[in-house]
Amino acid sequence: MTWHTLQAVYIIWRRDMVRWWRDKARIISALTFPVIFLVVFGNGLSGAMGPLVETAGTGPASVGGMAVDYKQFIFPGVIAMNIFFASIFSGISVVFDREFGILKEVLVAPVSRGAVALGKTLGGASVATVQGTLVLLIAPLAGVELTLGMVLRLWPLMFIGAFAMTSMGVALGSRMKSVEGFQAVNQFIAFPMIFLSGAFFPMRGLPTWMEIIVKVNPASYAVDPLRRTVLEAQGLPAFVLNRLAEFGLGLELFGRPLEVWHDVLIVLGFGIVMNALAMYLFSRGE
Repeated sequence: MTWHTLQAVYIIWRRDMVRWWRDKARIISALTFPVIFLVVFGNGLSGAMGPLVETAGTGPASVGGMAVDYKQFIFPGVIAMNIFFASIFSGISVVFDREFGILKEVLVAPVSRGAVALGKTLGGASVATVQGTLVLLIAPLAGVELTLGMVLRLWPLMFIGAFAMTSMGVALGSRMKSVEGFQAVNQFIAFPMIFLSGAFFPMRGLPTWMEIIVKVNPASYAVDPLRRTVLEAQGLPAFVLNRLAEFGLGLELFGRPLEVWHDVLIVLGFGIVMNALAMYLFSRGE
């Protein structure tokens, strides 16, 4: 990749970041929607679900008075939801640019169209990562304690998940001709991927057909490391984490439990394939 191409990627990335920063309503909604979802959905089901982990003779598993309840369980799912919606929806900027003629001006510039696709993907992934970071501000509402180590481990996981989903969104946007069409396809794809990723329910005792969908859904492998990182950073003893594993913390593939790095490789591989597809679709021209 030449220096000229890297400059093109940077300029496109910077444009998306500046557009997001200037759109204050988008920034506010990136924080308020997770708050509403966590407060309404989390509190509404916490009473019905009760503590997720109970140990015989000791009551709810807790450390320092902090029980492992449903709000703590879905908090990483809320982070993932915010990232996924922002990532896939970033493809709509491609459709907007096409409708207003901006994309045509970009594509006739003396840069490779693959650089355009990569710049759009990195810009959307960066925006989605920032929006996922904003969700960390509401961690106290879920009873989750923030630590610097946890945040530093979450950032690369969030970016890799955002990169994969943004690549898919840009690939979709590269072929869509109208904003309305993209929104319809986005809802058809994004909502099932998020709600069938285990973000909001434990992956235990699922019907066979749903378990198969969860396993083939790439979003599942982005949610799992986020949840494991958040819960493991709460200072829970080993026996509580083991019980959470029995409850559904951690994915299994072909009968073998996956480590975090397995999840990362799967998500990264999906992202590379989707980004290559986006580059190819951009190269086919308008």
